[in-house]
Amino acid sequence: MDRLQFLKIMGMSVVGAALAPEILAGTVTGMPRKLNEIDLGSKSLESDTPRQVTVLVLGAGQRGAVYASYAARYPDAMKVVGVADINPVRLAKMADEHGVEEKYRFSDWSEALAAGKIADAVVISLPDDVHYKPCMKALDMGYHILLEKPVAPTRRECEDIRDMANRKGAIVAVCHVLRYAPYFVALKRVVDSGMIGRLVSVQHLEPIRYAHMAHSYVRGNWHNSQKTTPIILAKSCHDLDIIRWIVGSPCRSISAYGDLSFFTRENRPEGATRRCTDGCPHESRCPYSAIDIYTRKNQHTYVFDNLPPRGAEREQAIIEYLKTTDYGRCVFDMDNDQCDHYVANMEFANGVTAAFSMEAFTATGGRRTRLMGTHGMVEGDMKKFTVTEFLTGETQEWSAADVVEVAEYAGHGHGGGDLCLARDFVNAVGNNDPGRLTSSIDVSTESHVMGFCAEDSRLKHKKVKVS
Repeated sequence: MDRLQFLKIMGMSVVGAALAPEILAGTVTGMPRKLNEIDLGSKSLESDTPRQVTVLVLGAGQRGAVYASYAARYPDAMKVVGVADINPVRLAKMADEHGVEEKYRFSDWSEALAAGKIADAVVISLPDDVHYKPCMKALDMGYHILLEKPVAPTRRECEDIRDMANRKGAIVAVCHVLRYAPYFVALKRVVDSGMIGRLVSVQHLEPIRYAHMAHSYVRGNWHNSQKTTPIILAKSCHDLDIIRWIVGSPCRSISAYGDLSFFTRENRPEGATRRCTDGCPHESRCPYSAIDIYTRKNQHTYVFDNLPPRGAEREQAIIEYLKTTDYGRCVFDMDNDQCDHYVANMEFANGVTAAFSMEAFTATGGRRTRLMGTHGMVEGDMKKFTVTEFLTGETQEWSAADVVEVAEYAGHGHGGGDLCLARDFVNAVGNNDPGRLTSSIDVSTESHVMGFCAEDSRLKHKKVKVS
């Protein structure tokens, strides 16, 4: 060994010795070793607002109905006092369920906001491209906002809403509902506790499922990115937000790849008809058959109004919808452009890296997440997660089935996140305390910017700096 090599080795040893206490601080000494040593955050759906919070719902579809259902469960905490929807059937259904006065039943959002301020807050669950104008108007009128994701179709509009909300001092909760699901709350608290040491890397998978992809992003409202938003925002802004939340640091750069590889006219089987109901010779063997998805499997039928509850009448009513709407069209004959597979790699300001994958072609749903730390790792599937400690090899499991409070979330969307968000929004407005929410409009906008940058990266085939 010559003198230069010796000095290099000694220098590295000195630096390592100097850094070791700092690296280990907070990750070994005082680090929790058991899940029961951590407050994992599960709590009742019941609100602690000191007064009833009144809301005006703009958009009485499936998402609006979910948030409005909190008022039905906890009428002392929340009351729906106004509803607007261009669909008279949905308008009447929600308004009747909540006893809304006739004068506060509106045929569109502009009519509702022209009536003056009639509530504490507005729930905006309109189509993606109809978020910006009503949100800006409602903020200007002094409303607090529960805003369905994505915030808006463009980065500029998202930032406009953020800036207006900050100027007005409004409480704005973007419906990143996974943040409020007991599973992800527990996952976040495990990371923050230091139980797996310092977080280094994240792997996150969103399996859309083949039928959901066909329903929403080939045939459905979000099939065309130019008319709504790219799928990385329309579907996966939940996931970008969860990754950003768990990492706890701003994203610095992102690179993305993806494409529409299968649902194209080039892949249309020979002899396929334009509609599944037109006697298509492939219908009985096609996993994307509208007849199979909506009638035999009875999936995603919430998009059809006034269906009979069961039996042959229900099936025939669905078939009639399939004959006249996009939901009955061949998946290879739509004007869709959304990617059916999408990957993004991210680097965060604190040095953590993340790899995200959105996949249409899966048989089952439920996000899968791996979190790699310096002293352990976590693996989960939205129902349970397992923590493995490196030193001992010991494993510990958190399961939603074992948490008593989670039982009352059963049957509600996004692992219970939908109603947990409604609870926290009511608490924030009722107590005039935006801290009751886990995210501000600033952070929600930040995760949207990550999505816009990912799409920019995908289209331009380059790594993009997130600013």
